[in-house]
Amino acid sequence: MSHQTGIKANNTLKKFFSKATSDKSIRAIKVSIVDEELSLSAHEKHHKSWKDDFEKVVKQFILPEVPCYVLYRFDVKSDTKNYDWLLISWCPDVAPIRQKMLYASTKATLKQEFGSAKIKEELHGTSMNDVTLDGLEQSRLSQKAPAPLTIREEEIAELRKAEVGHSTSVSVDSRSQAVSGIKFPMSVAAVTALSIFVDSSEINYVQFYIDMTKESIELATSDNISVSLLNDQVPKNDARYHLYMYQHKRNGTQTNSVFFIYSMPGYSCPIKVRMLYSSCKSPFIEELENLYKLKIHKKLEIDNDDVINEKYLLDELYPEKESDKPKFSKPKAPGRGVRRIIKSNE
Repeated sequence: MSHQTGIKANNTLKKFFSKATSDKSIRAIKVSIVDEELSLSAHEKHHKSWKDDFEKVVKQFILPEVPCYVLYRFDVKSDTKNYDWLLISWCPDVAPIRQKMLYASTKATLKQEFGSAKIKEELHGTSMNDVTLDGLEQSRLSQKAPAPLTIREEEIAELRKAEVGHSTSVSVDSRSQAVSGIKFPMSVAAVTALSIFVDSSEINYVQFYIDMTKESIELATSDNISVSLLNDQVPKNDARYHLYMYQHKRNGTQTNSVFFIYSMPGYSCPIKVRMLYSSCKSPFIEELENLYKLKIHKKLEIDNDDVINEKYLLDELYPEKESDKPKFSKPKAPGRGVRRIIKSNE
């Protein structure tokens, strides 16, 4: 199974999970992502009923600007004789995009590490009102019964929750959209480079490749390059996805235009590779545009015959209009000149 970021629970957290499932004195567990690991941040023992403990415990765990997970134990046991748990995904609107991405896409891994069967309810919060008892009741009322999702579909649904900023149910329609094409996860390095590309001017170029063994989108390279060097970045024997921020002047105004470039060398790549890159392209672009709010001005597909230079980019951004093309007068048909009158001798 592939994970969205490759982040997993460290040994301390795994041991605590084993203890918590059998220790009825533990009411809640706070989990954070630290140094690219799921780590135990805090825990709290039970004092009264789960409702009486809820707001006091949750409020002491949650910081207004820092995402985290909270696993909260109910007082009811399931058929497996384990206590039922609530998973709270806290992802405030003011959190950086990279943090939102990491927490949204690591949730499925957390559930697997803790034990998905123990988690009976989930609550997604972006404001403090979402993570109160009233917020939990509102979430229960708004939830519908969607068809069972795979782990991959669950990750996509969670990313979309982070995108819109509040809890949403997964309908039949949204499920059909989620499974269109093939959606592979991005590595931590790829997420980091993408965040820098979106949020700052430190880099203007990012290149990605698909790791077929991991079934993930990985970072190939990132840099700040001039347009004259762009063509040199494109591999001649391997497929790649590229993002390039092209800075130029248009009618005296400085303009930044983002290009998404899908490079495929052609038949030198195996058909499996060509099909995989083609199938992953649309879901990847959708994630860039919707989750990262990246405005892509032009999407290109190129092969080894194309030369990516400044003229190529400008022609794609500002194609010549028909009215701007020089007009040529239509030549006369051959054999037709000035008519001559020929007198007949008859």
